[in-house]
Amino acid sequence: MAAEPTVLVTGFEPFGGDDLNPSALVARELSGRRIAGATVAARILPVELDGLEAALDAALGSLPAPPRAVVALGLAASEAVIRLERVALNVADFSIPDNAGALARNRPLEPGGPDGRLSRLPLVAILGALLARGIPARLSETAGLYLCNAAMYRLLGRLPAGLPCGFVHLPPLPAQVARRIARSGGRVSGRDPGLASMPLDLQAEAIALVLETTLAGGGAAA
Repeated sequence: MAAEPTVLVTGFEPFGGDDLNPSALVARELSGRRIAGATVAARILPVELDGLEAALDAALGSLPAPPRAVVALGLAASEAVIRLERVALNVADFSIPDNAGALARNRPLEPGGPDGRLSRLPLVAILGALLARGIPARLSETAGLYLCNAAMYRLLGRLPAGLPCGFVHLPPLPAQVARRIARSGGRVSGRDPGLASMPLDLQAEAIALVLETTLAGGGAAA
């Protein structure tokens, strides 16, 4: 009997002193849900550069069969909308240490590998579907230089060229922003981009739509 089709969704554990990461919560929220004929398998990755490769191999190896698509999620702390990443770069250059205390500086992710790898998700179709649903979203030129970028780059290098794969950044949760305001004693500027947030249920709806559009064959990436 053939294994049931799956789609892999990864999130990251909390980092930077926080105890929440919406990417992990969204992945868990969608775990086991059937979308476009496939069941979502959620895996949570460590925020550790030196442990990332093994974690990705374990996540992919734990599936009953090769996934129909892979969508990796991460937190963008000052982002206000769902952010669809176009490119992962072959470099790690951290502004803060990872959870193992490593502070990578201009470190190639794959010596001799391509400078960048393009998303294989149907980004234009996804963007249109999100906006039509009333969910704010935008395209982004780069996944940054932290663990999110590293996960996207390494996943794209591991998976067959025809398999849809890419990365989506999520905004903070309202509770995370509330804590930030509380730590400041309420003394924050109304123009501070770090005040942006999005509720968990809306984030989960957005990623379910990302998966639905991807699995439905929403067209080429952009």
